[in-house]
Amino acid sequence: MTEILKSTIDERGVATLTLNRPEVHNAFNAELVGALQEAFEQVADEGVRVLILSGEGHSFSAGADLNWMRDMAAASESENRADARRLATMLRRLDQLPCPTIARVNGHAFGGGVGLIACCDLAVALEHARFGLTEVRLGLVPATISPFVVPRIGINHSRRYMLTGERMDAAAAQRIGLVTDIVPPGQLDGHVSDLVDLLLAGGPNAQAGVKSLIRLVSSSVDDAEELDRRTSETIAALRVSREGQEGLSAFLEKRRPAWAVTEKGTADEHG
Repeated sequence: MTEILKSTIDERGVATLTLNRPEVHNAFNAELVGALQEAFEQVADEGVRVLILSGEGHSFSAGADLNWMRDMAAASESENRADARRLATMLRRLDQLPCPTIARVNGHAFGGGVGLIACCDLAVALEHARFGLTEVRLGLVPATISPFVVPRIGINHSRRYMLTGERMDAAAAQRIGLVTDIVPPGQLDGHVSDLVDLLLAGGPNAQAGVKSLIRLVSSSVDDAEELDRRTSETIAALRVSREGQEGLSAFLEKRRPAWAVTEKGTADEHG
């Protein structure tokens, strides 16, 4: 992995990606967007169980790098369109990863940084973190992140925070649904670790199915009969799958299923 994005994976299949541009508050540039896209593809291909996304230093991500924006302001509209599409593709890949994802929000997040959080399933933030959708103050709009932010915080909150560009504290970010948990300094890693343990207790195929199911139910499918057919097919397929059969057998036999791993990374059959 490139220097601007640190990557680790432990024996349990828990991957951690850390934005590594602390000198510019982990702001995006074209290189970081490309590195994230590549990393998300690897996560999907390598069967990662849980992904943690964080930032190096005191910020999660300040959004777009000012030098990057300056360069794009001098580029043509077609070049800007291609550049924005690469960012949108990266965010979409994160949003649709089959494994559970956790944003470890170690500090402030603005603009595209908020977009990254909105693409993650869970988000744990330090209580002193600040957030903002500040694009309008630069004469811009949060376009590429809007398909993820608007469903996350809702239309009413999107109208307020996207139009005013105001900053919000962690409590407000939790209240509107951007972050799921807030913690004091010193408790961030412990809380994330607890969530990882909870996630590792679930079947990986079932969790991928949950994410697909949520996208289906929250989509624009307005045919009730079609929706019922597709949800019925989902549960039927999982019931007869190897993972579903193992989960039921483990429950009846009062043991942990094969996918549940201990901290040492081995299956624990003696729950």
